[in-house]
Amino acid sequence: MNGMHAPLFLNEEQVRQHLRMEELIPAMEKALVDFSDGKVTQPVRSVITVDPPGGFFGMMPALTPDGLGIKIVTFYASNVERGIPTHMATIFLVDPKTGTPLAVMDGTLITEMRTAAVSAAATKLLAAPDAKVLAILGSGVQARSHVEALRLVRNFEEVRVWSRTPEHAERFAEEFGVNVMPAEEAVRGADVVVTVTNSKTAVLKGSWLRPGCHVNAVGACRPDWRELDDDAMRNVVFVDSREAAMKESGDVILSGAKIYGELGEALAGKVPPRANETTIFKSLGMAVEDIAAALLVYWSARKRKSNQESRKPGKDS
Repeated sequence: MNGMHAPLFLNEEQVRQHLRMEELIPAMEKALVDFSDGKVTQPVRSVITVDPPGGFFGMMPALTPDGLGIKIVTFYASNVERGIPTHMATIFLVDPKTGTPLAVMDGTLITEMRTAAVSAAATKLLAAPDAKVLAILGSGVQARSHVEALRLVRNFEEVRVWSRTPEHAERFAEEFGVNVMPAEEAVRGADVVVTVTNSKTAVLKGSWLRPGCHVNAVGACRPDWRELDDDAMRNVVFVDSREAAMKESGDVILSGAKIYGELGEALAGKVPPRANETTIFKSLGMAVEDIAAALLVYWSARKRKSNQESRKPGKDS
């Protein structure tokens, strides 16, 4: 790249044009492996509590082998009543060589998609190859992106959904052609389970889990919040980051669960995946994932811009 470009500013719709789940899943696998391999500088996210109304402002920086940046994320549960998203985010990328700003982009869709892509990477590795039944507890944006991502790594014959808000579950079921069920019924017999709720107390009981099933536990991102009971956490527990899980995951901290390994270690073959056992992947989300996803968007957008600017033959973007 010659000379200095003005930073790109990309809104959610523009980000959507440049982000493909099929490309995002392998990018997340690489990000997780790099992180567990010690190739990433990533302080655990720092969070400011905003009271009232009980919101959180999180700062997530990372230096990766491929880029440097930060995500600012806000989580306001009270936004449900306002009819606006509970999670919103912005990502800022800079050139690691010079510190020059490269891009500012909406991070809300990236957060939604990368989280599901990471669960897909976990499911690809840890779920039974012939997994047929998917159960999702929760019916918000994360539930939507998880259906899309997980269908890319397994051929599900049945998808079941439960939500605390029955009309949300019904709307979700109509949109995706899936079955609404009570939580226990949805989970019993499922090969893959996803928990994507805003719950602060356990919604999933270990006694419901079929032996050998795989659980992606995505909600409960605070040290005093739970989605899974102690029984569920007695299974083989993988995390994205040990350090973050010990600081942020109520499911891990309050159950006293033993962390078997980081997903990046298993992806790299450093620990056996133990895929024939019941596995739990506790996902908190990491800055390295956001930076990797934002870089996909950035390079795709930069390429399109160069192509538009130079229609001259022989000019390389």
